[in-house]
Amino acid sequence: MTPSMPPLQEKTPLKEKLRRDGHAFGPMIFEFFTPGLPAIVAACGADFILFDMEHTGLGFETLKMLCAGCRGLGLAPLVRVPRGEYAFIARALDVGAEGIMVPMVESRAEAERIAEAAHYPPRGRRGAGFGLAHDHYRPGSPSAKMADAAARTLLIAQIETERGLAAVEDIAAAPGIDVLWVGHFDLTNFLGIPGAFDDPRYEAALGRVLAAARKEGKPAGFLVADENWARAYWERGFRILAYGQDHVLFQNALRAGLDALRRLA
Repeated sequence: MTPSMPPLQEKTPLKEKLRRDGHAFGPMIFEFFTPGLPAIVAACGADFILFDMEHTGLGFETLKMLCAGCRGLGLAPLVRVPRGEYAFIARALDVGAEGIMVPMVESRAEAERIAEAAHYPPRGRRGAGFGLAHDHYRPGSPSAKMADAAARTLLIAQIETERGLAAVEDIAAAPGIDVLWVGHFDLTNFLGIPGAFDDPRYEAALGRVLAAARKEGKPAGFLVADENWARAYWERGFRILAYGQDHVLFQNALRAGLDALRRLA
């Protein structure tokens, strides 16, 4: 006879918190993939921690360790996968990610494929593996676990190309997509204005993404580099904000400390 196990006390999922509070904040991590990082971030009061797999070389074994480190902290582990393919999306969820960010989403059909890869039947085509990291190795009803996953899984579509911008209203309307996220550097690159964040074409693009998100009742997200950017994009209407990047924050703090030491010398 299998012994019963006490229920796992989980914190409020980020998806529910967004609906309740209307905003969420946390860092985006590109470099410091260390076991203690989730606890460090949680101690700062973050709602989520967003790990990047697109540009960093982060692998699934390390990601699994990082997601495990988030358990019980009230900190949602989110992951930007390299592309919107089933093997990336479903595997990241299986190792414990609570949400998935997909770069360069460019059509409603692509958005629908992303949602299909992330959800179990009847909503999607995600393969079943239970009693694993994503359900905290607990016993229980597969139907209940699938319902919990549907309520918990947050899907973020990045709008960061001219094609994605042209289709942003259709992407926003795709069932299963929860957040539109502007990838600002790539968006300016694909608009032919690299890094020109004061260009009217970039400003118009931001307005179009925000309008599409508002129409569908979905929040818009953005990565901010400092307090000035945070204020500016909050005032524009972005409500899920990542702060970072981690290595830049460390460099800035270390540079300031070293400058202070040099002044002593």
